[in-house]
Amino acid sequence: MVDKSLPAHLRFRPLENNSDEKSLPATPKSSRAPELYVGNGIEVYHSTGLEPYQRAHEVDDAAPELSPAPDLVSPEKELGYLSDVKYSQDEKEAALVRERRKHIRRQRLRITIALITFLAVIAIAVGVGLGVTNSKKSSSSAQSSNATAPSLDPAPMGPPWNSTTSLTKSSVTPAQWRGKAIYQVLTDRFSRTDKSTTAACSVGAQSYCGGSWAGIMNNLDYIQDMGFTAIWISPVTLQLSQNTTEGEAYHGYWQQNIFELNSNFGNASDLQALSTAIHSRSMYLMVDVVVNHFGWAGPENTVNVTDFYPFNQTSYFHPYCPITTFDYSSNQTGVEDCWLGDSTVALADLDTTNDFVTNGYYSWINDLTTTFGIDGHRIDTVKHVQKSFWPGFNKAAGVFCMGEVFDGDPLYTCPYQDSLDSVLNYPLYYSLTAAFQNSSGDIAALNATISQINSACKDPTLLGNFIENHDQPRFLSLTSDSALDKNVIAFTILGDGIPIIYEGQEQGYFGGDVPSNREAIWTSDYSTKNSLYSFIGSVNQIRNQEIYKSPDYLTDLQSTIYMDKNNIAMIKGQIVGVYTNLGSNSSDYSLTLDSTGYAANTTVVEILSCSNITVNATGSLTVQMTQGLPRIFTPQSQLLKSGVCYL
Repeated sequence: MVDKSLPAHLRFRPLENNSDEKSLPATPKSSRAPELYVGNGIEVYHSTGLEPYQRAHEVDDAAPELSPAPDLVSPEKELGYLSDVKYSQDEKEAALVRERRKHIRRQRLRITIALITFLAVIAIAVGVGLGVTNSKKSSSSAQSSNATAPSLDPAPMGPPWNSTTSLTKSSVTPAQWRGKAIYQVLTDRFSRTDKSTTAACSVGAQSYCGGSWAGIMNNLDYIQDMGFTAIWISPVTLQLSQNTTEGEAYHGYWQQNIFELNSNFGNASDLQALSTAIHSRSMYLMVDVVVNHFGWAGPENTVNVTDFYPFNQTSYFHPYCPITTFDYSSNQTGVEDCWLGDSTVALADLDTTNDFVTNGYYSWINDLTTTFGIDGHRIDTVKHVQKSFWPGFNKAAGVFCMGEVFDGDPLYTCPYQDSLDSVLNYPLYYSLTAAFQNSSGDIAALNATISQINSACKDPTLLGNFIENHDQPRFLSLTSDSALDKNVIAFTILGDGIPIIYEGQEQGYFGGDVPSNREAIWTSDYSTKNSLYSFIGSVNQIRNQEIYKSPDYLTDLQSTIYMDKNNIAMIKGQIVGVYTNLGSNSSDYSLTLDSTGYAANTTVVEILSCSNITVNATGSLTVQMTQGLPRIFTPQSQLLKSGVCYL
């Protein structure tokens, strides 16, 4: 499980100008090769006023320190007795010569012994290192230990990424993220380094298919040409290596070492190159991270915490208990302290009230973010960690953080925005899906949910809106009607918050539950001719244009200006969106929209058909609905020199 290419023998920077400093341990009492000692190290940092996230430097600590040899007695001191006895000068000189020769021989002997000892220690250290690596491989494959393994000293923790330099620390603010549109990439399934578009990838096998960071970099045009301004990638950390009956950890949520990268995706240079390439296009990079748990291939009673890094003591984890239906409904403590996973892959639940775990995670997220120039994080399983942990984590990251709170109730989900910059908008996801997957959908319930979100959430304009992701069935698995799909996509992009489109939506993929919804994108040959590809590009373009022309667009909350059992019209800024759940087989009809805010006789453009409509003398807008498609309007003046609809 350990990447041998990572630098070893790392510890904290020696303290300076402090007579009360604590001495740092030369060799952590762990079977793991020392990398960076935390535990007492963090305490030393705080007690001396040094920055808690200060980087370490490399020193050779592989061998234990040898006690300094005692000073050799000089020949003159050895012969001090001659001064007390009356000897002739010749006798004294002869005795001194003999003693000097003995002294030289003793020095040579001691030097030889010291050299032999030093070489022996080096050989032992190398042998132990190899033995630890082999024993880890053996224990990982055998899975024979259990969670009650003897407690070890705190694991060393350290700058890891096999990268000697860091990229520029991102200074992107949440307000700047508000105007972004995110394309979610499941790294293993988006693009391969070899640029193949024919490589097989069986979703049922749940194995690595070869997607990589270099592959993403090869297809940035494909993403940017749809109007996206940010990219969210899968977790980057080292995962469990086994191929279980639930597959491999290609998705990135079964990590075992947060200080090593997943080599299936590339190395540190590849990740830094991707970050640099994204930034060169004025786009942002969002990286998925996991805090709640570490993954283990086997049931909970076989977990060997010594295979985890840096949290390798049982005291860093909650005692095993499965999360129950009762916990989800009535016991938040159980949700936070009990374990996810199953008997195939146990997800050992970290105790984030433990100071070592808390400080370790805060230090790690700062280092990860800085090293790879990350602009934001999506955080997995946020509700399974106590809320008090998150403000410090968000601050340590120093960038925008969006948490996954997997719950459709705004009253449960929204309070997490008091601890993090943002959360994924699961309340909107559930209501939007239910309202538009067929003509019986509840439009009124959707409108009510939006009102609840606006009341309960600290800032709805920072929420992450989506209709598909790697955990949910694709919308086209619920309905085969592409007109309904276009309605929910447009609603997602033009509503309050930050729009997120999951890879494959633009190709009309229709996989159902996990793992069917994790198809390889390269099999589409990255076609730009799919109608959904161009549709998403058009809607993103009108949003980007509105942001450019009207900065207040992002902070103005949308409002409902029309609603019946099958239709809803929303206005945000100067964009009016009209959405229907009647589907592509519906008859044509018209709607009259009042309260559009448009001045009388204003010419507005419907951007999907590029048709012009004149607002009547009372400010009302008559909308022709056809083939179940949405309609999107904005004043013609907003589009001049934009390229939208050839203006």
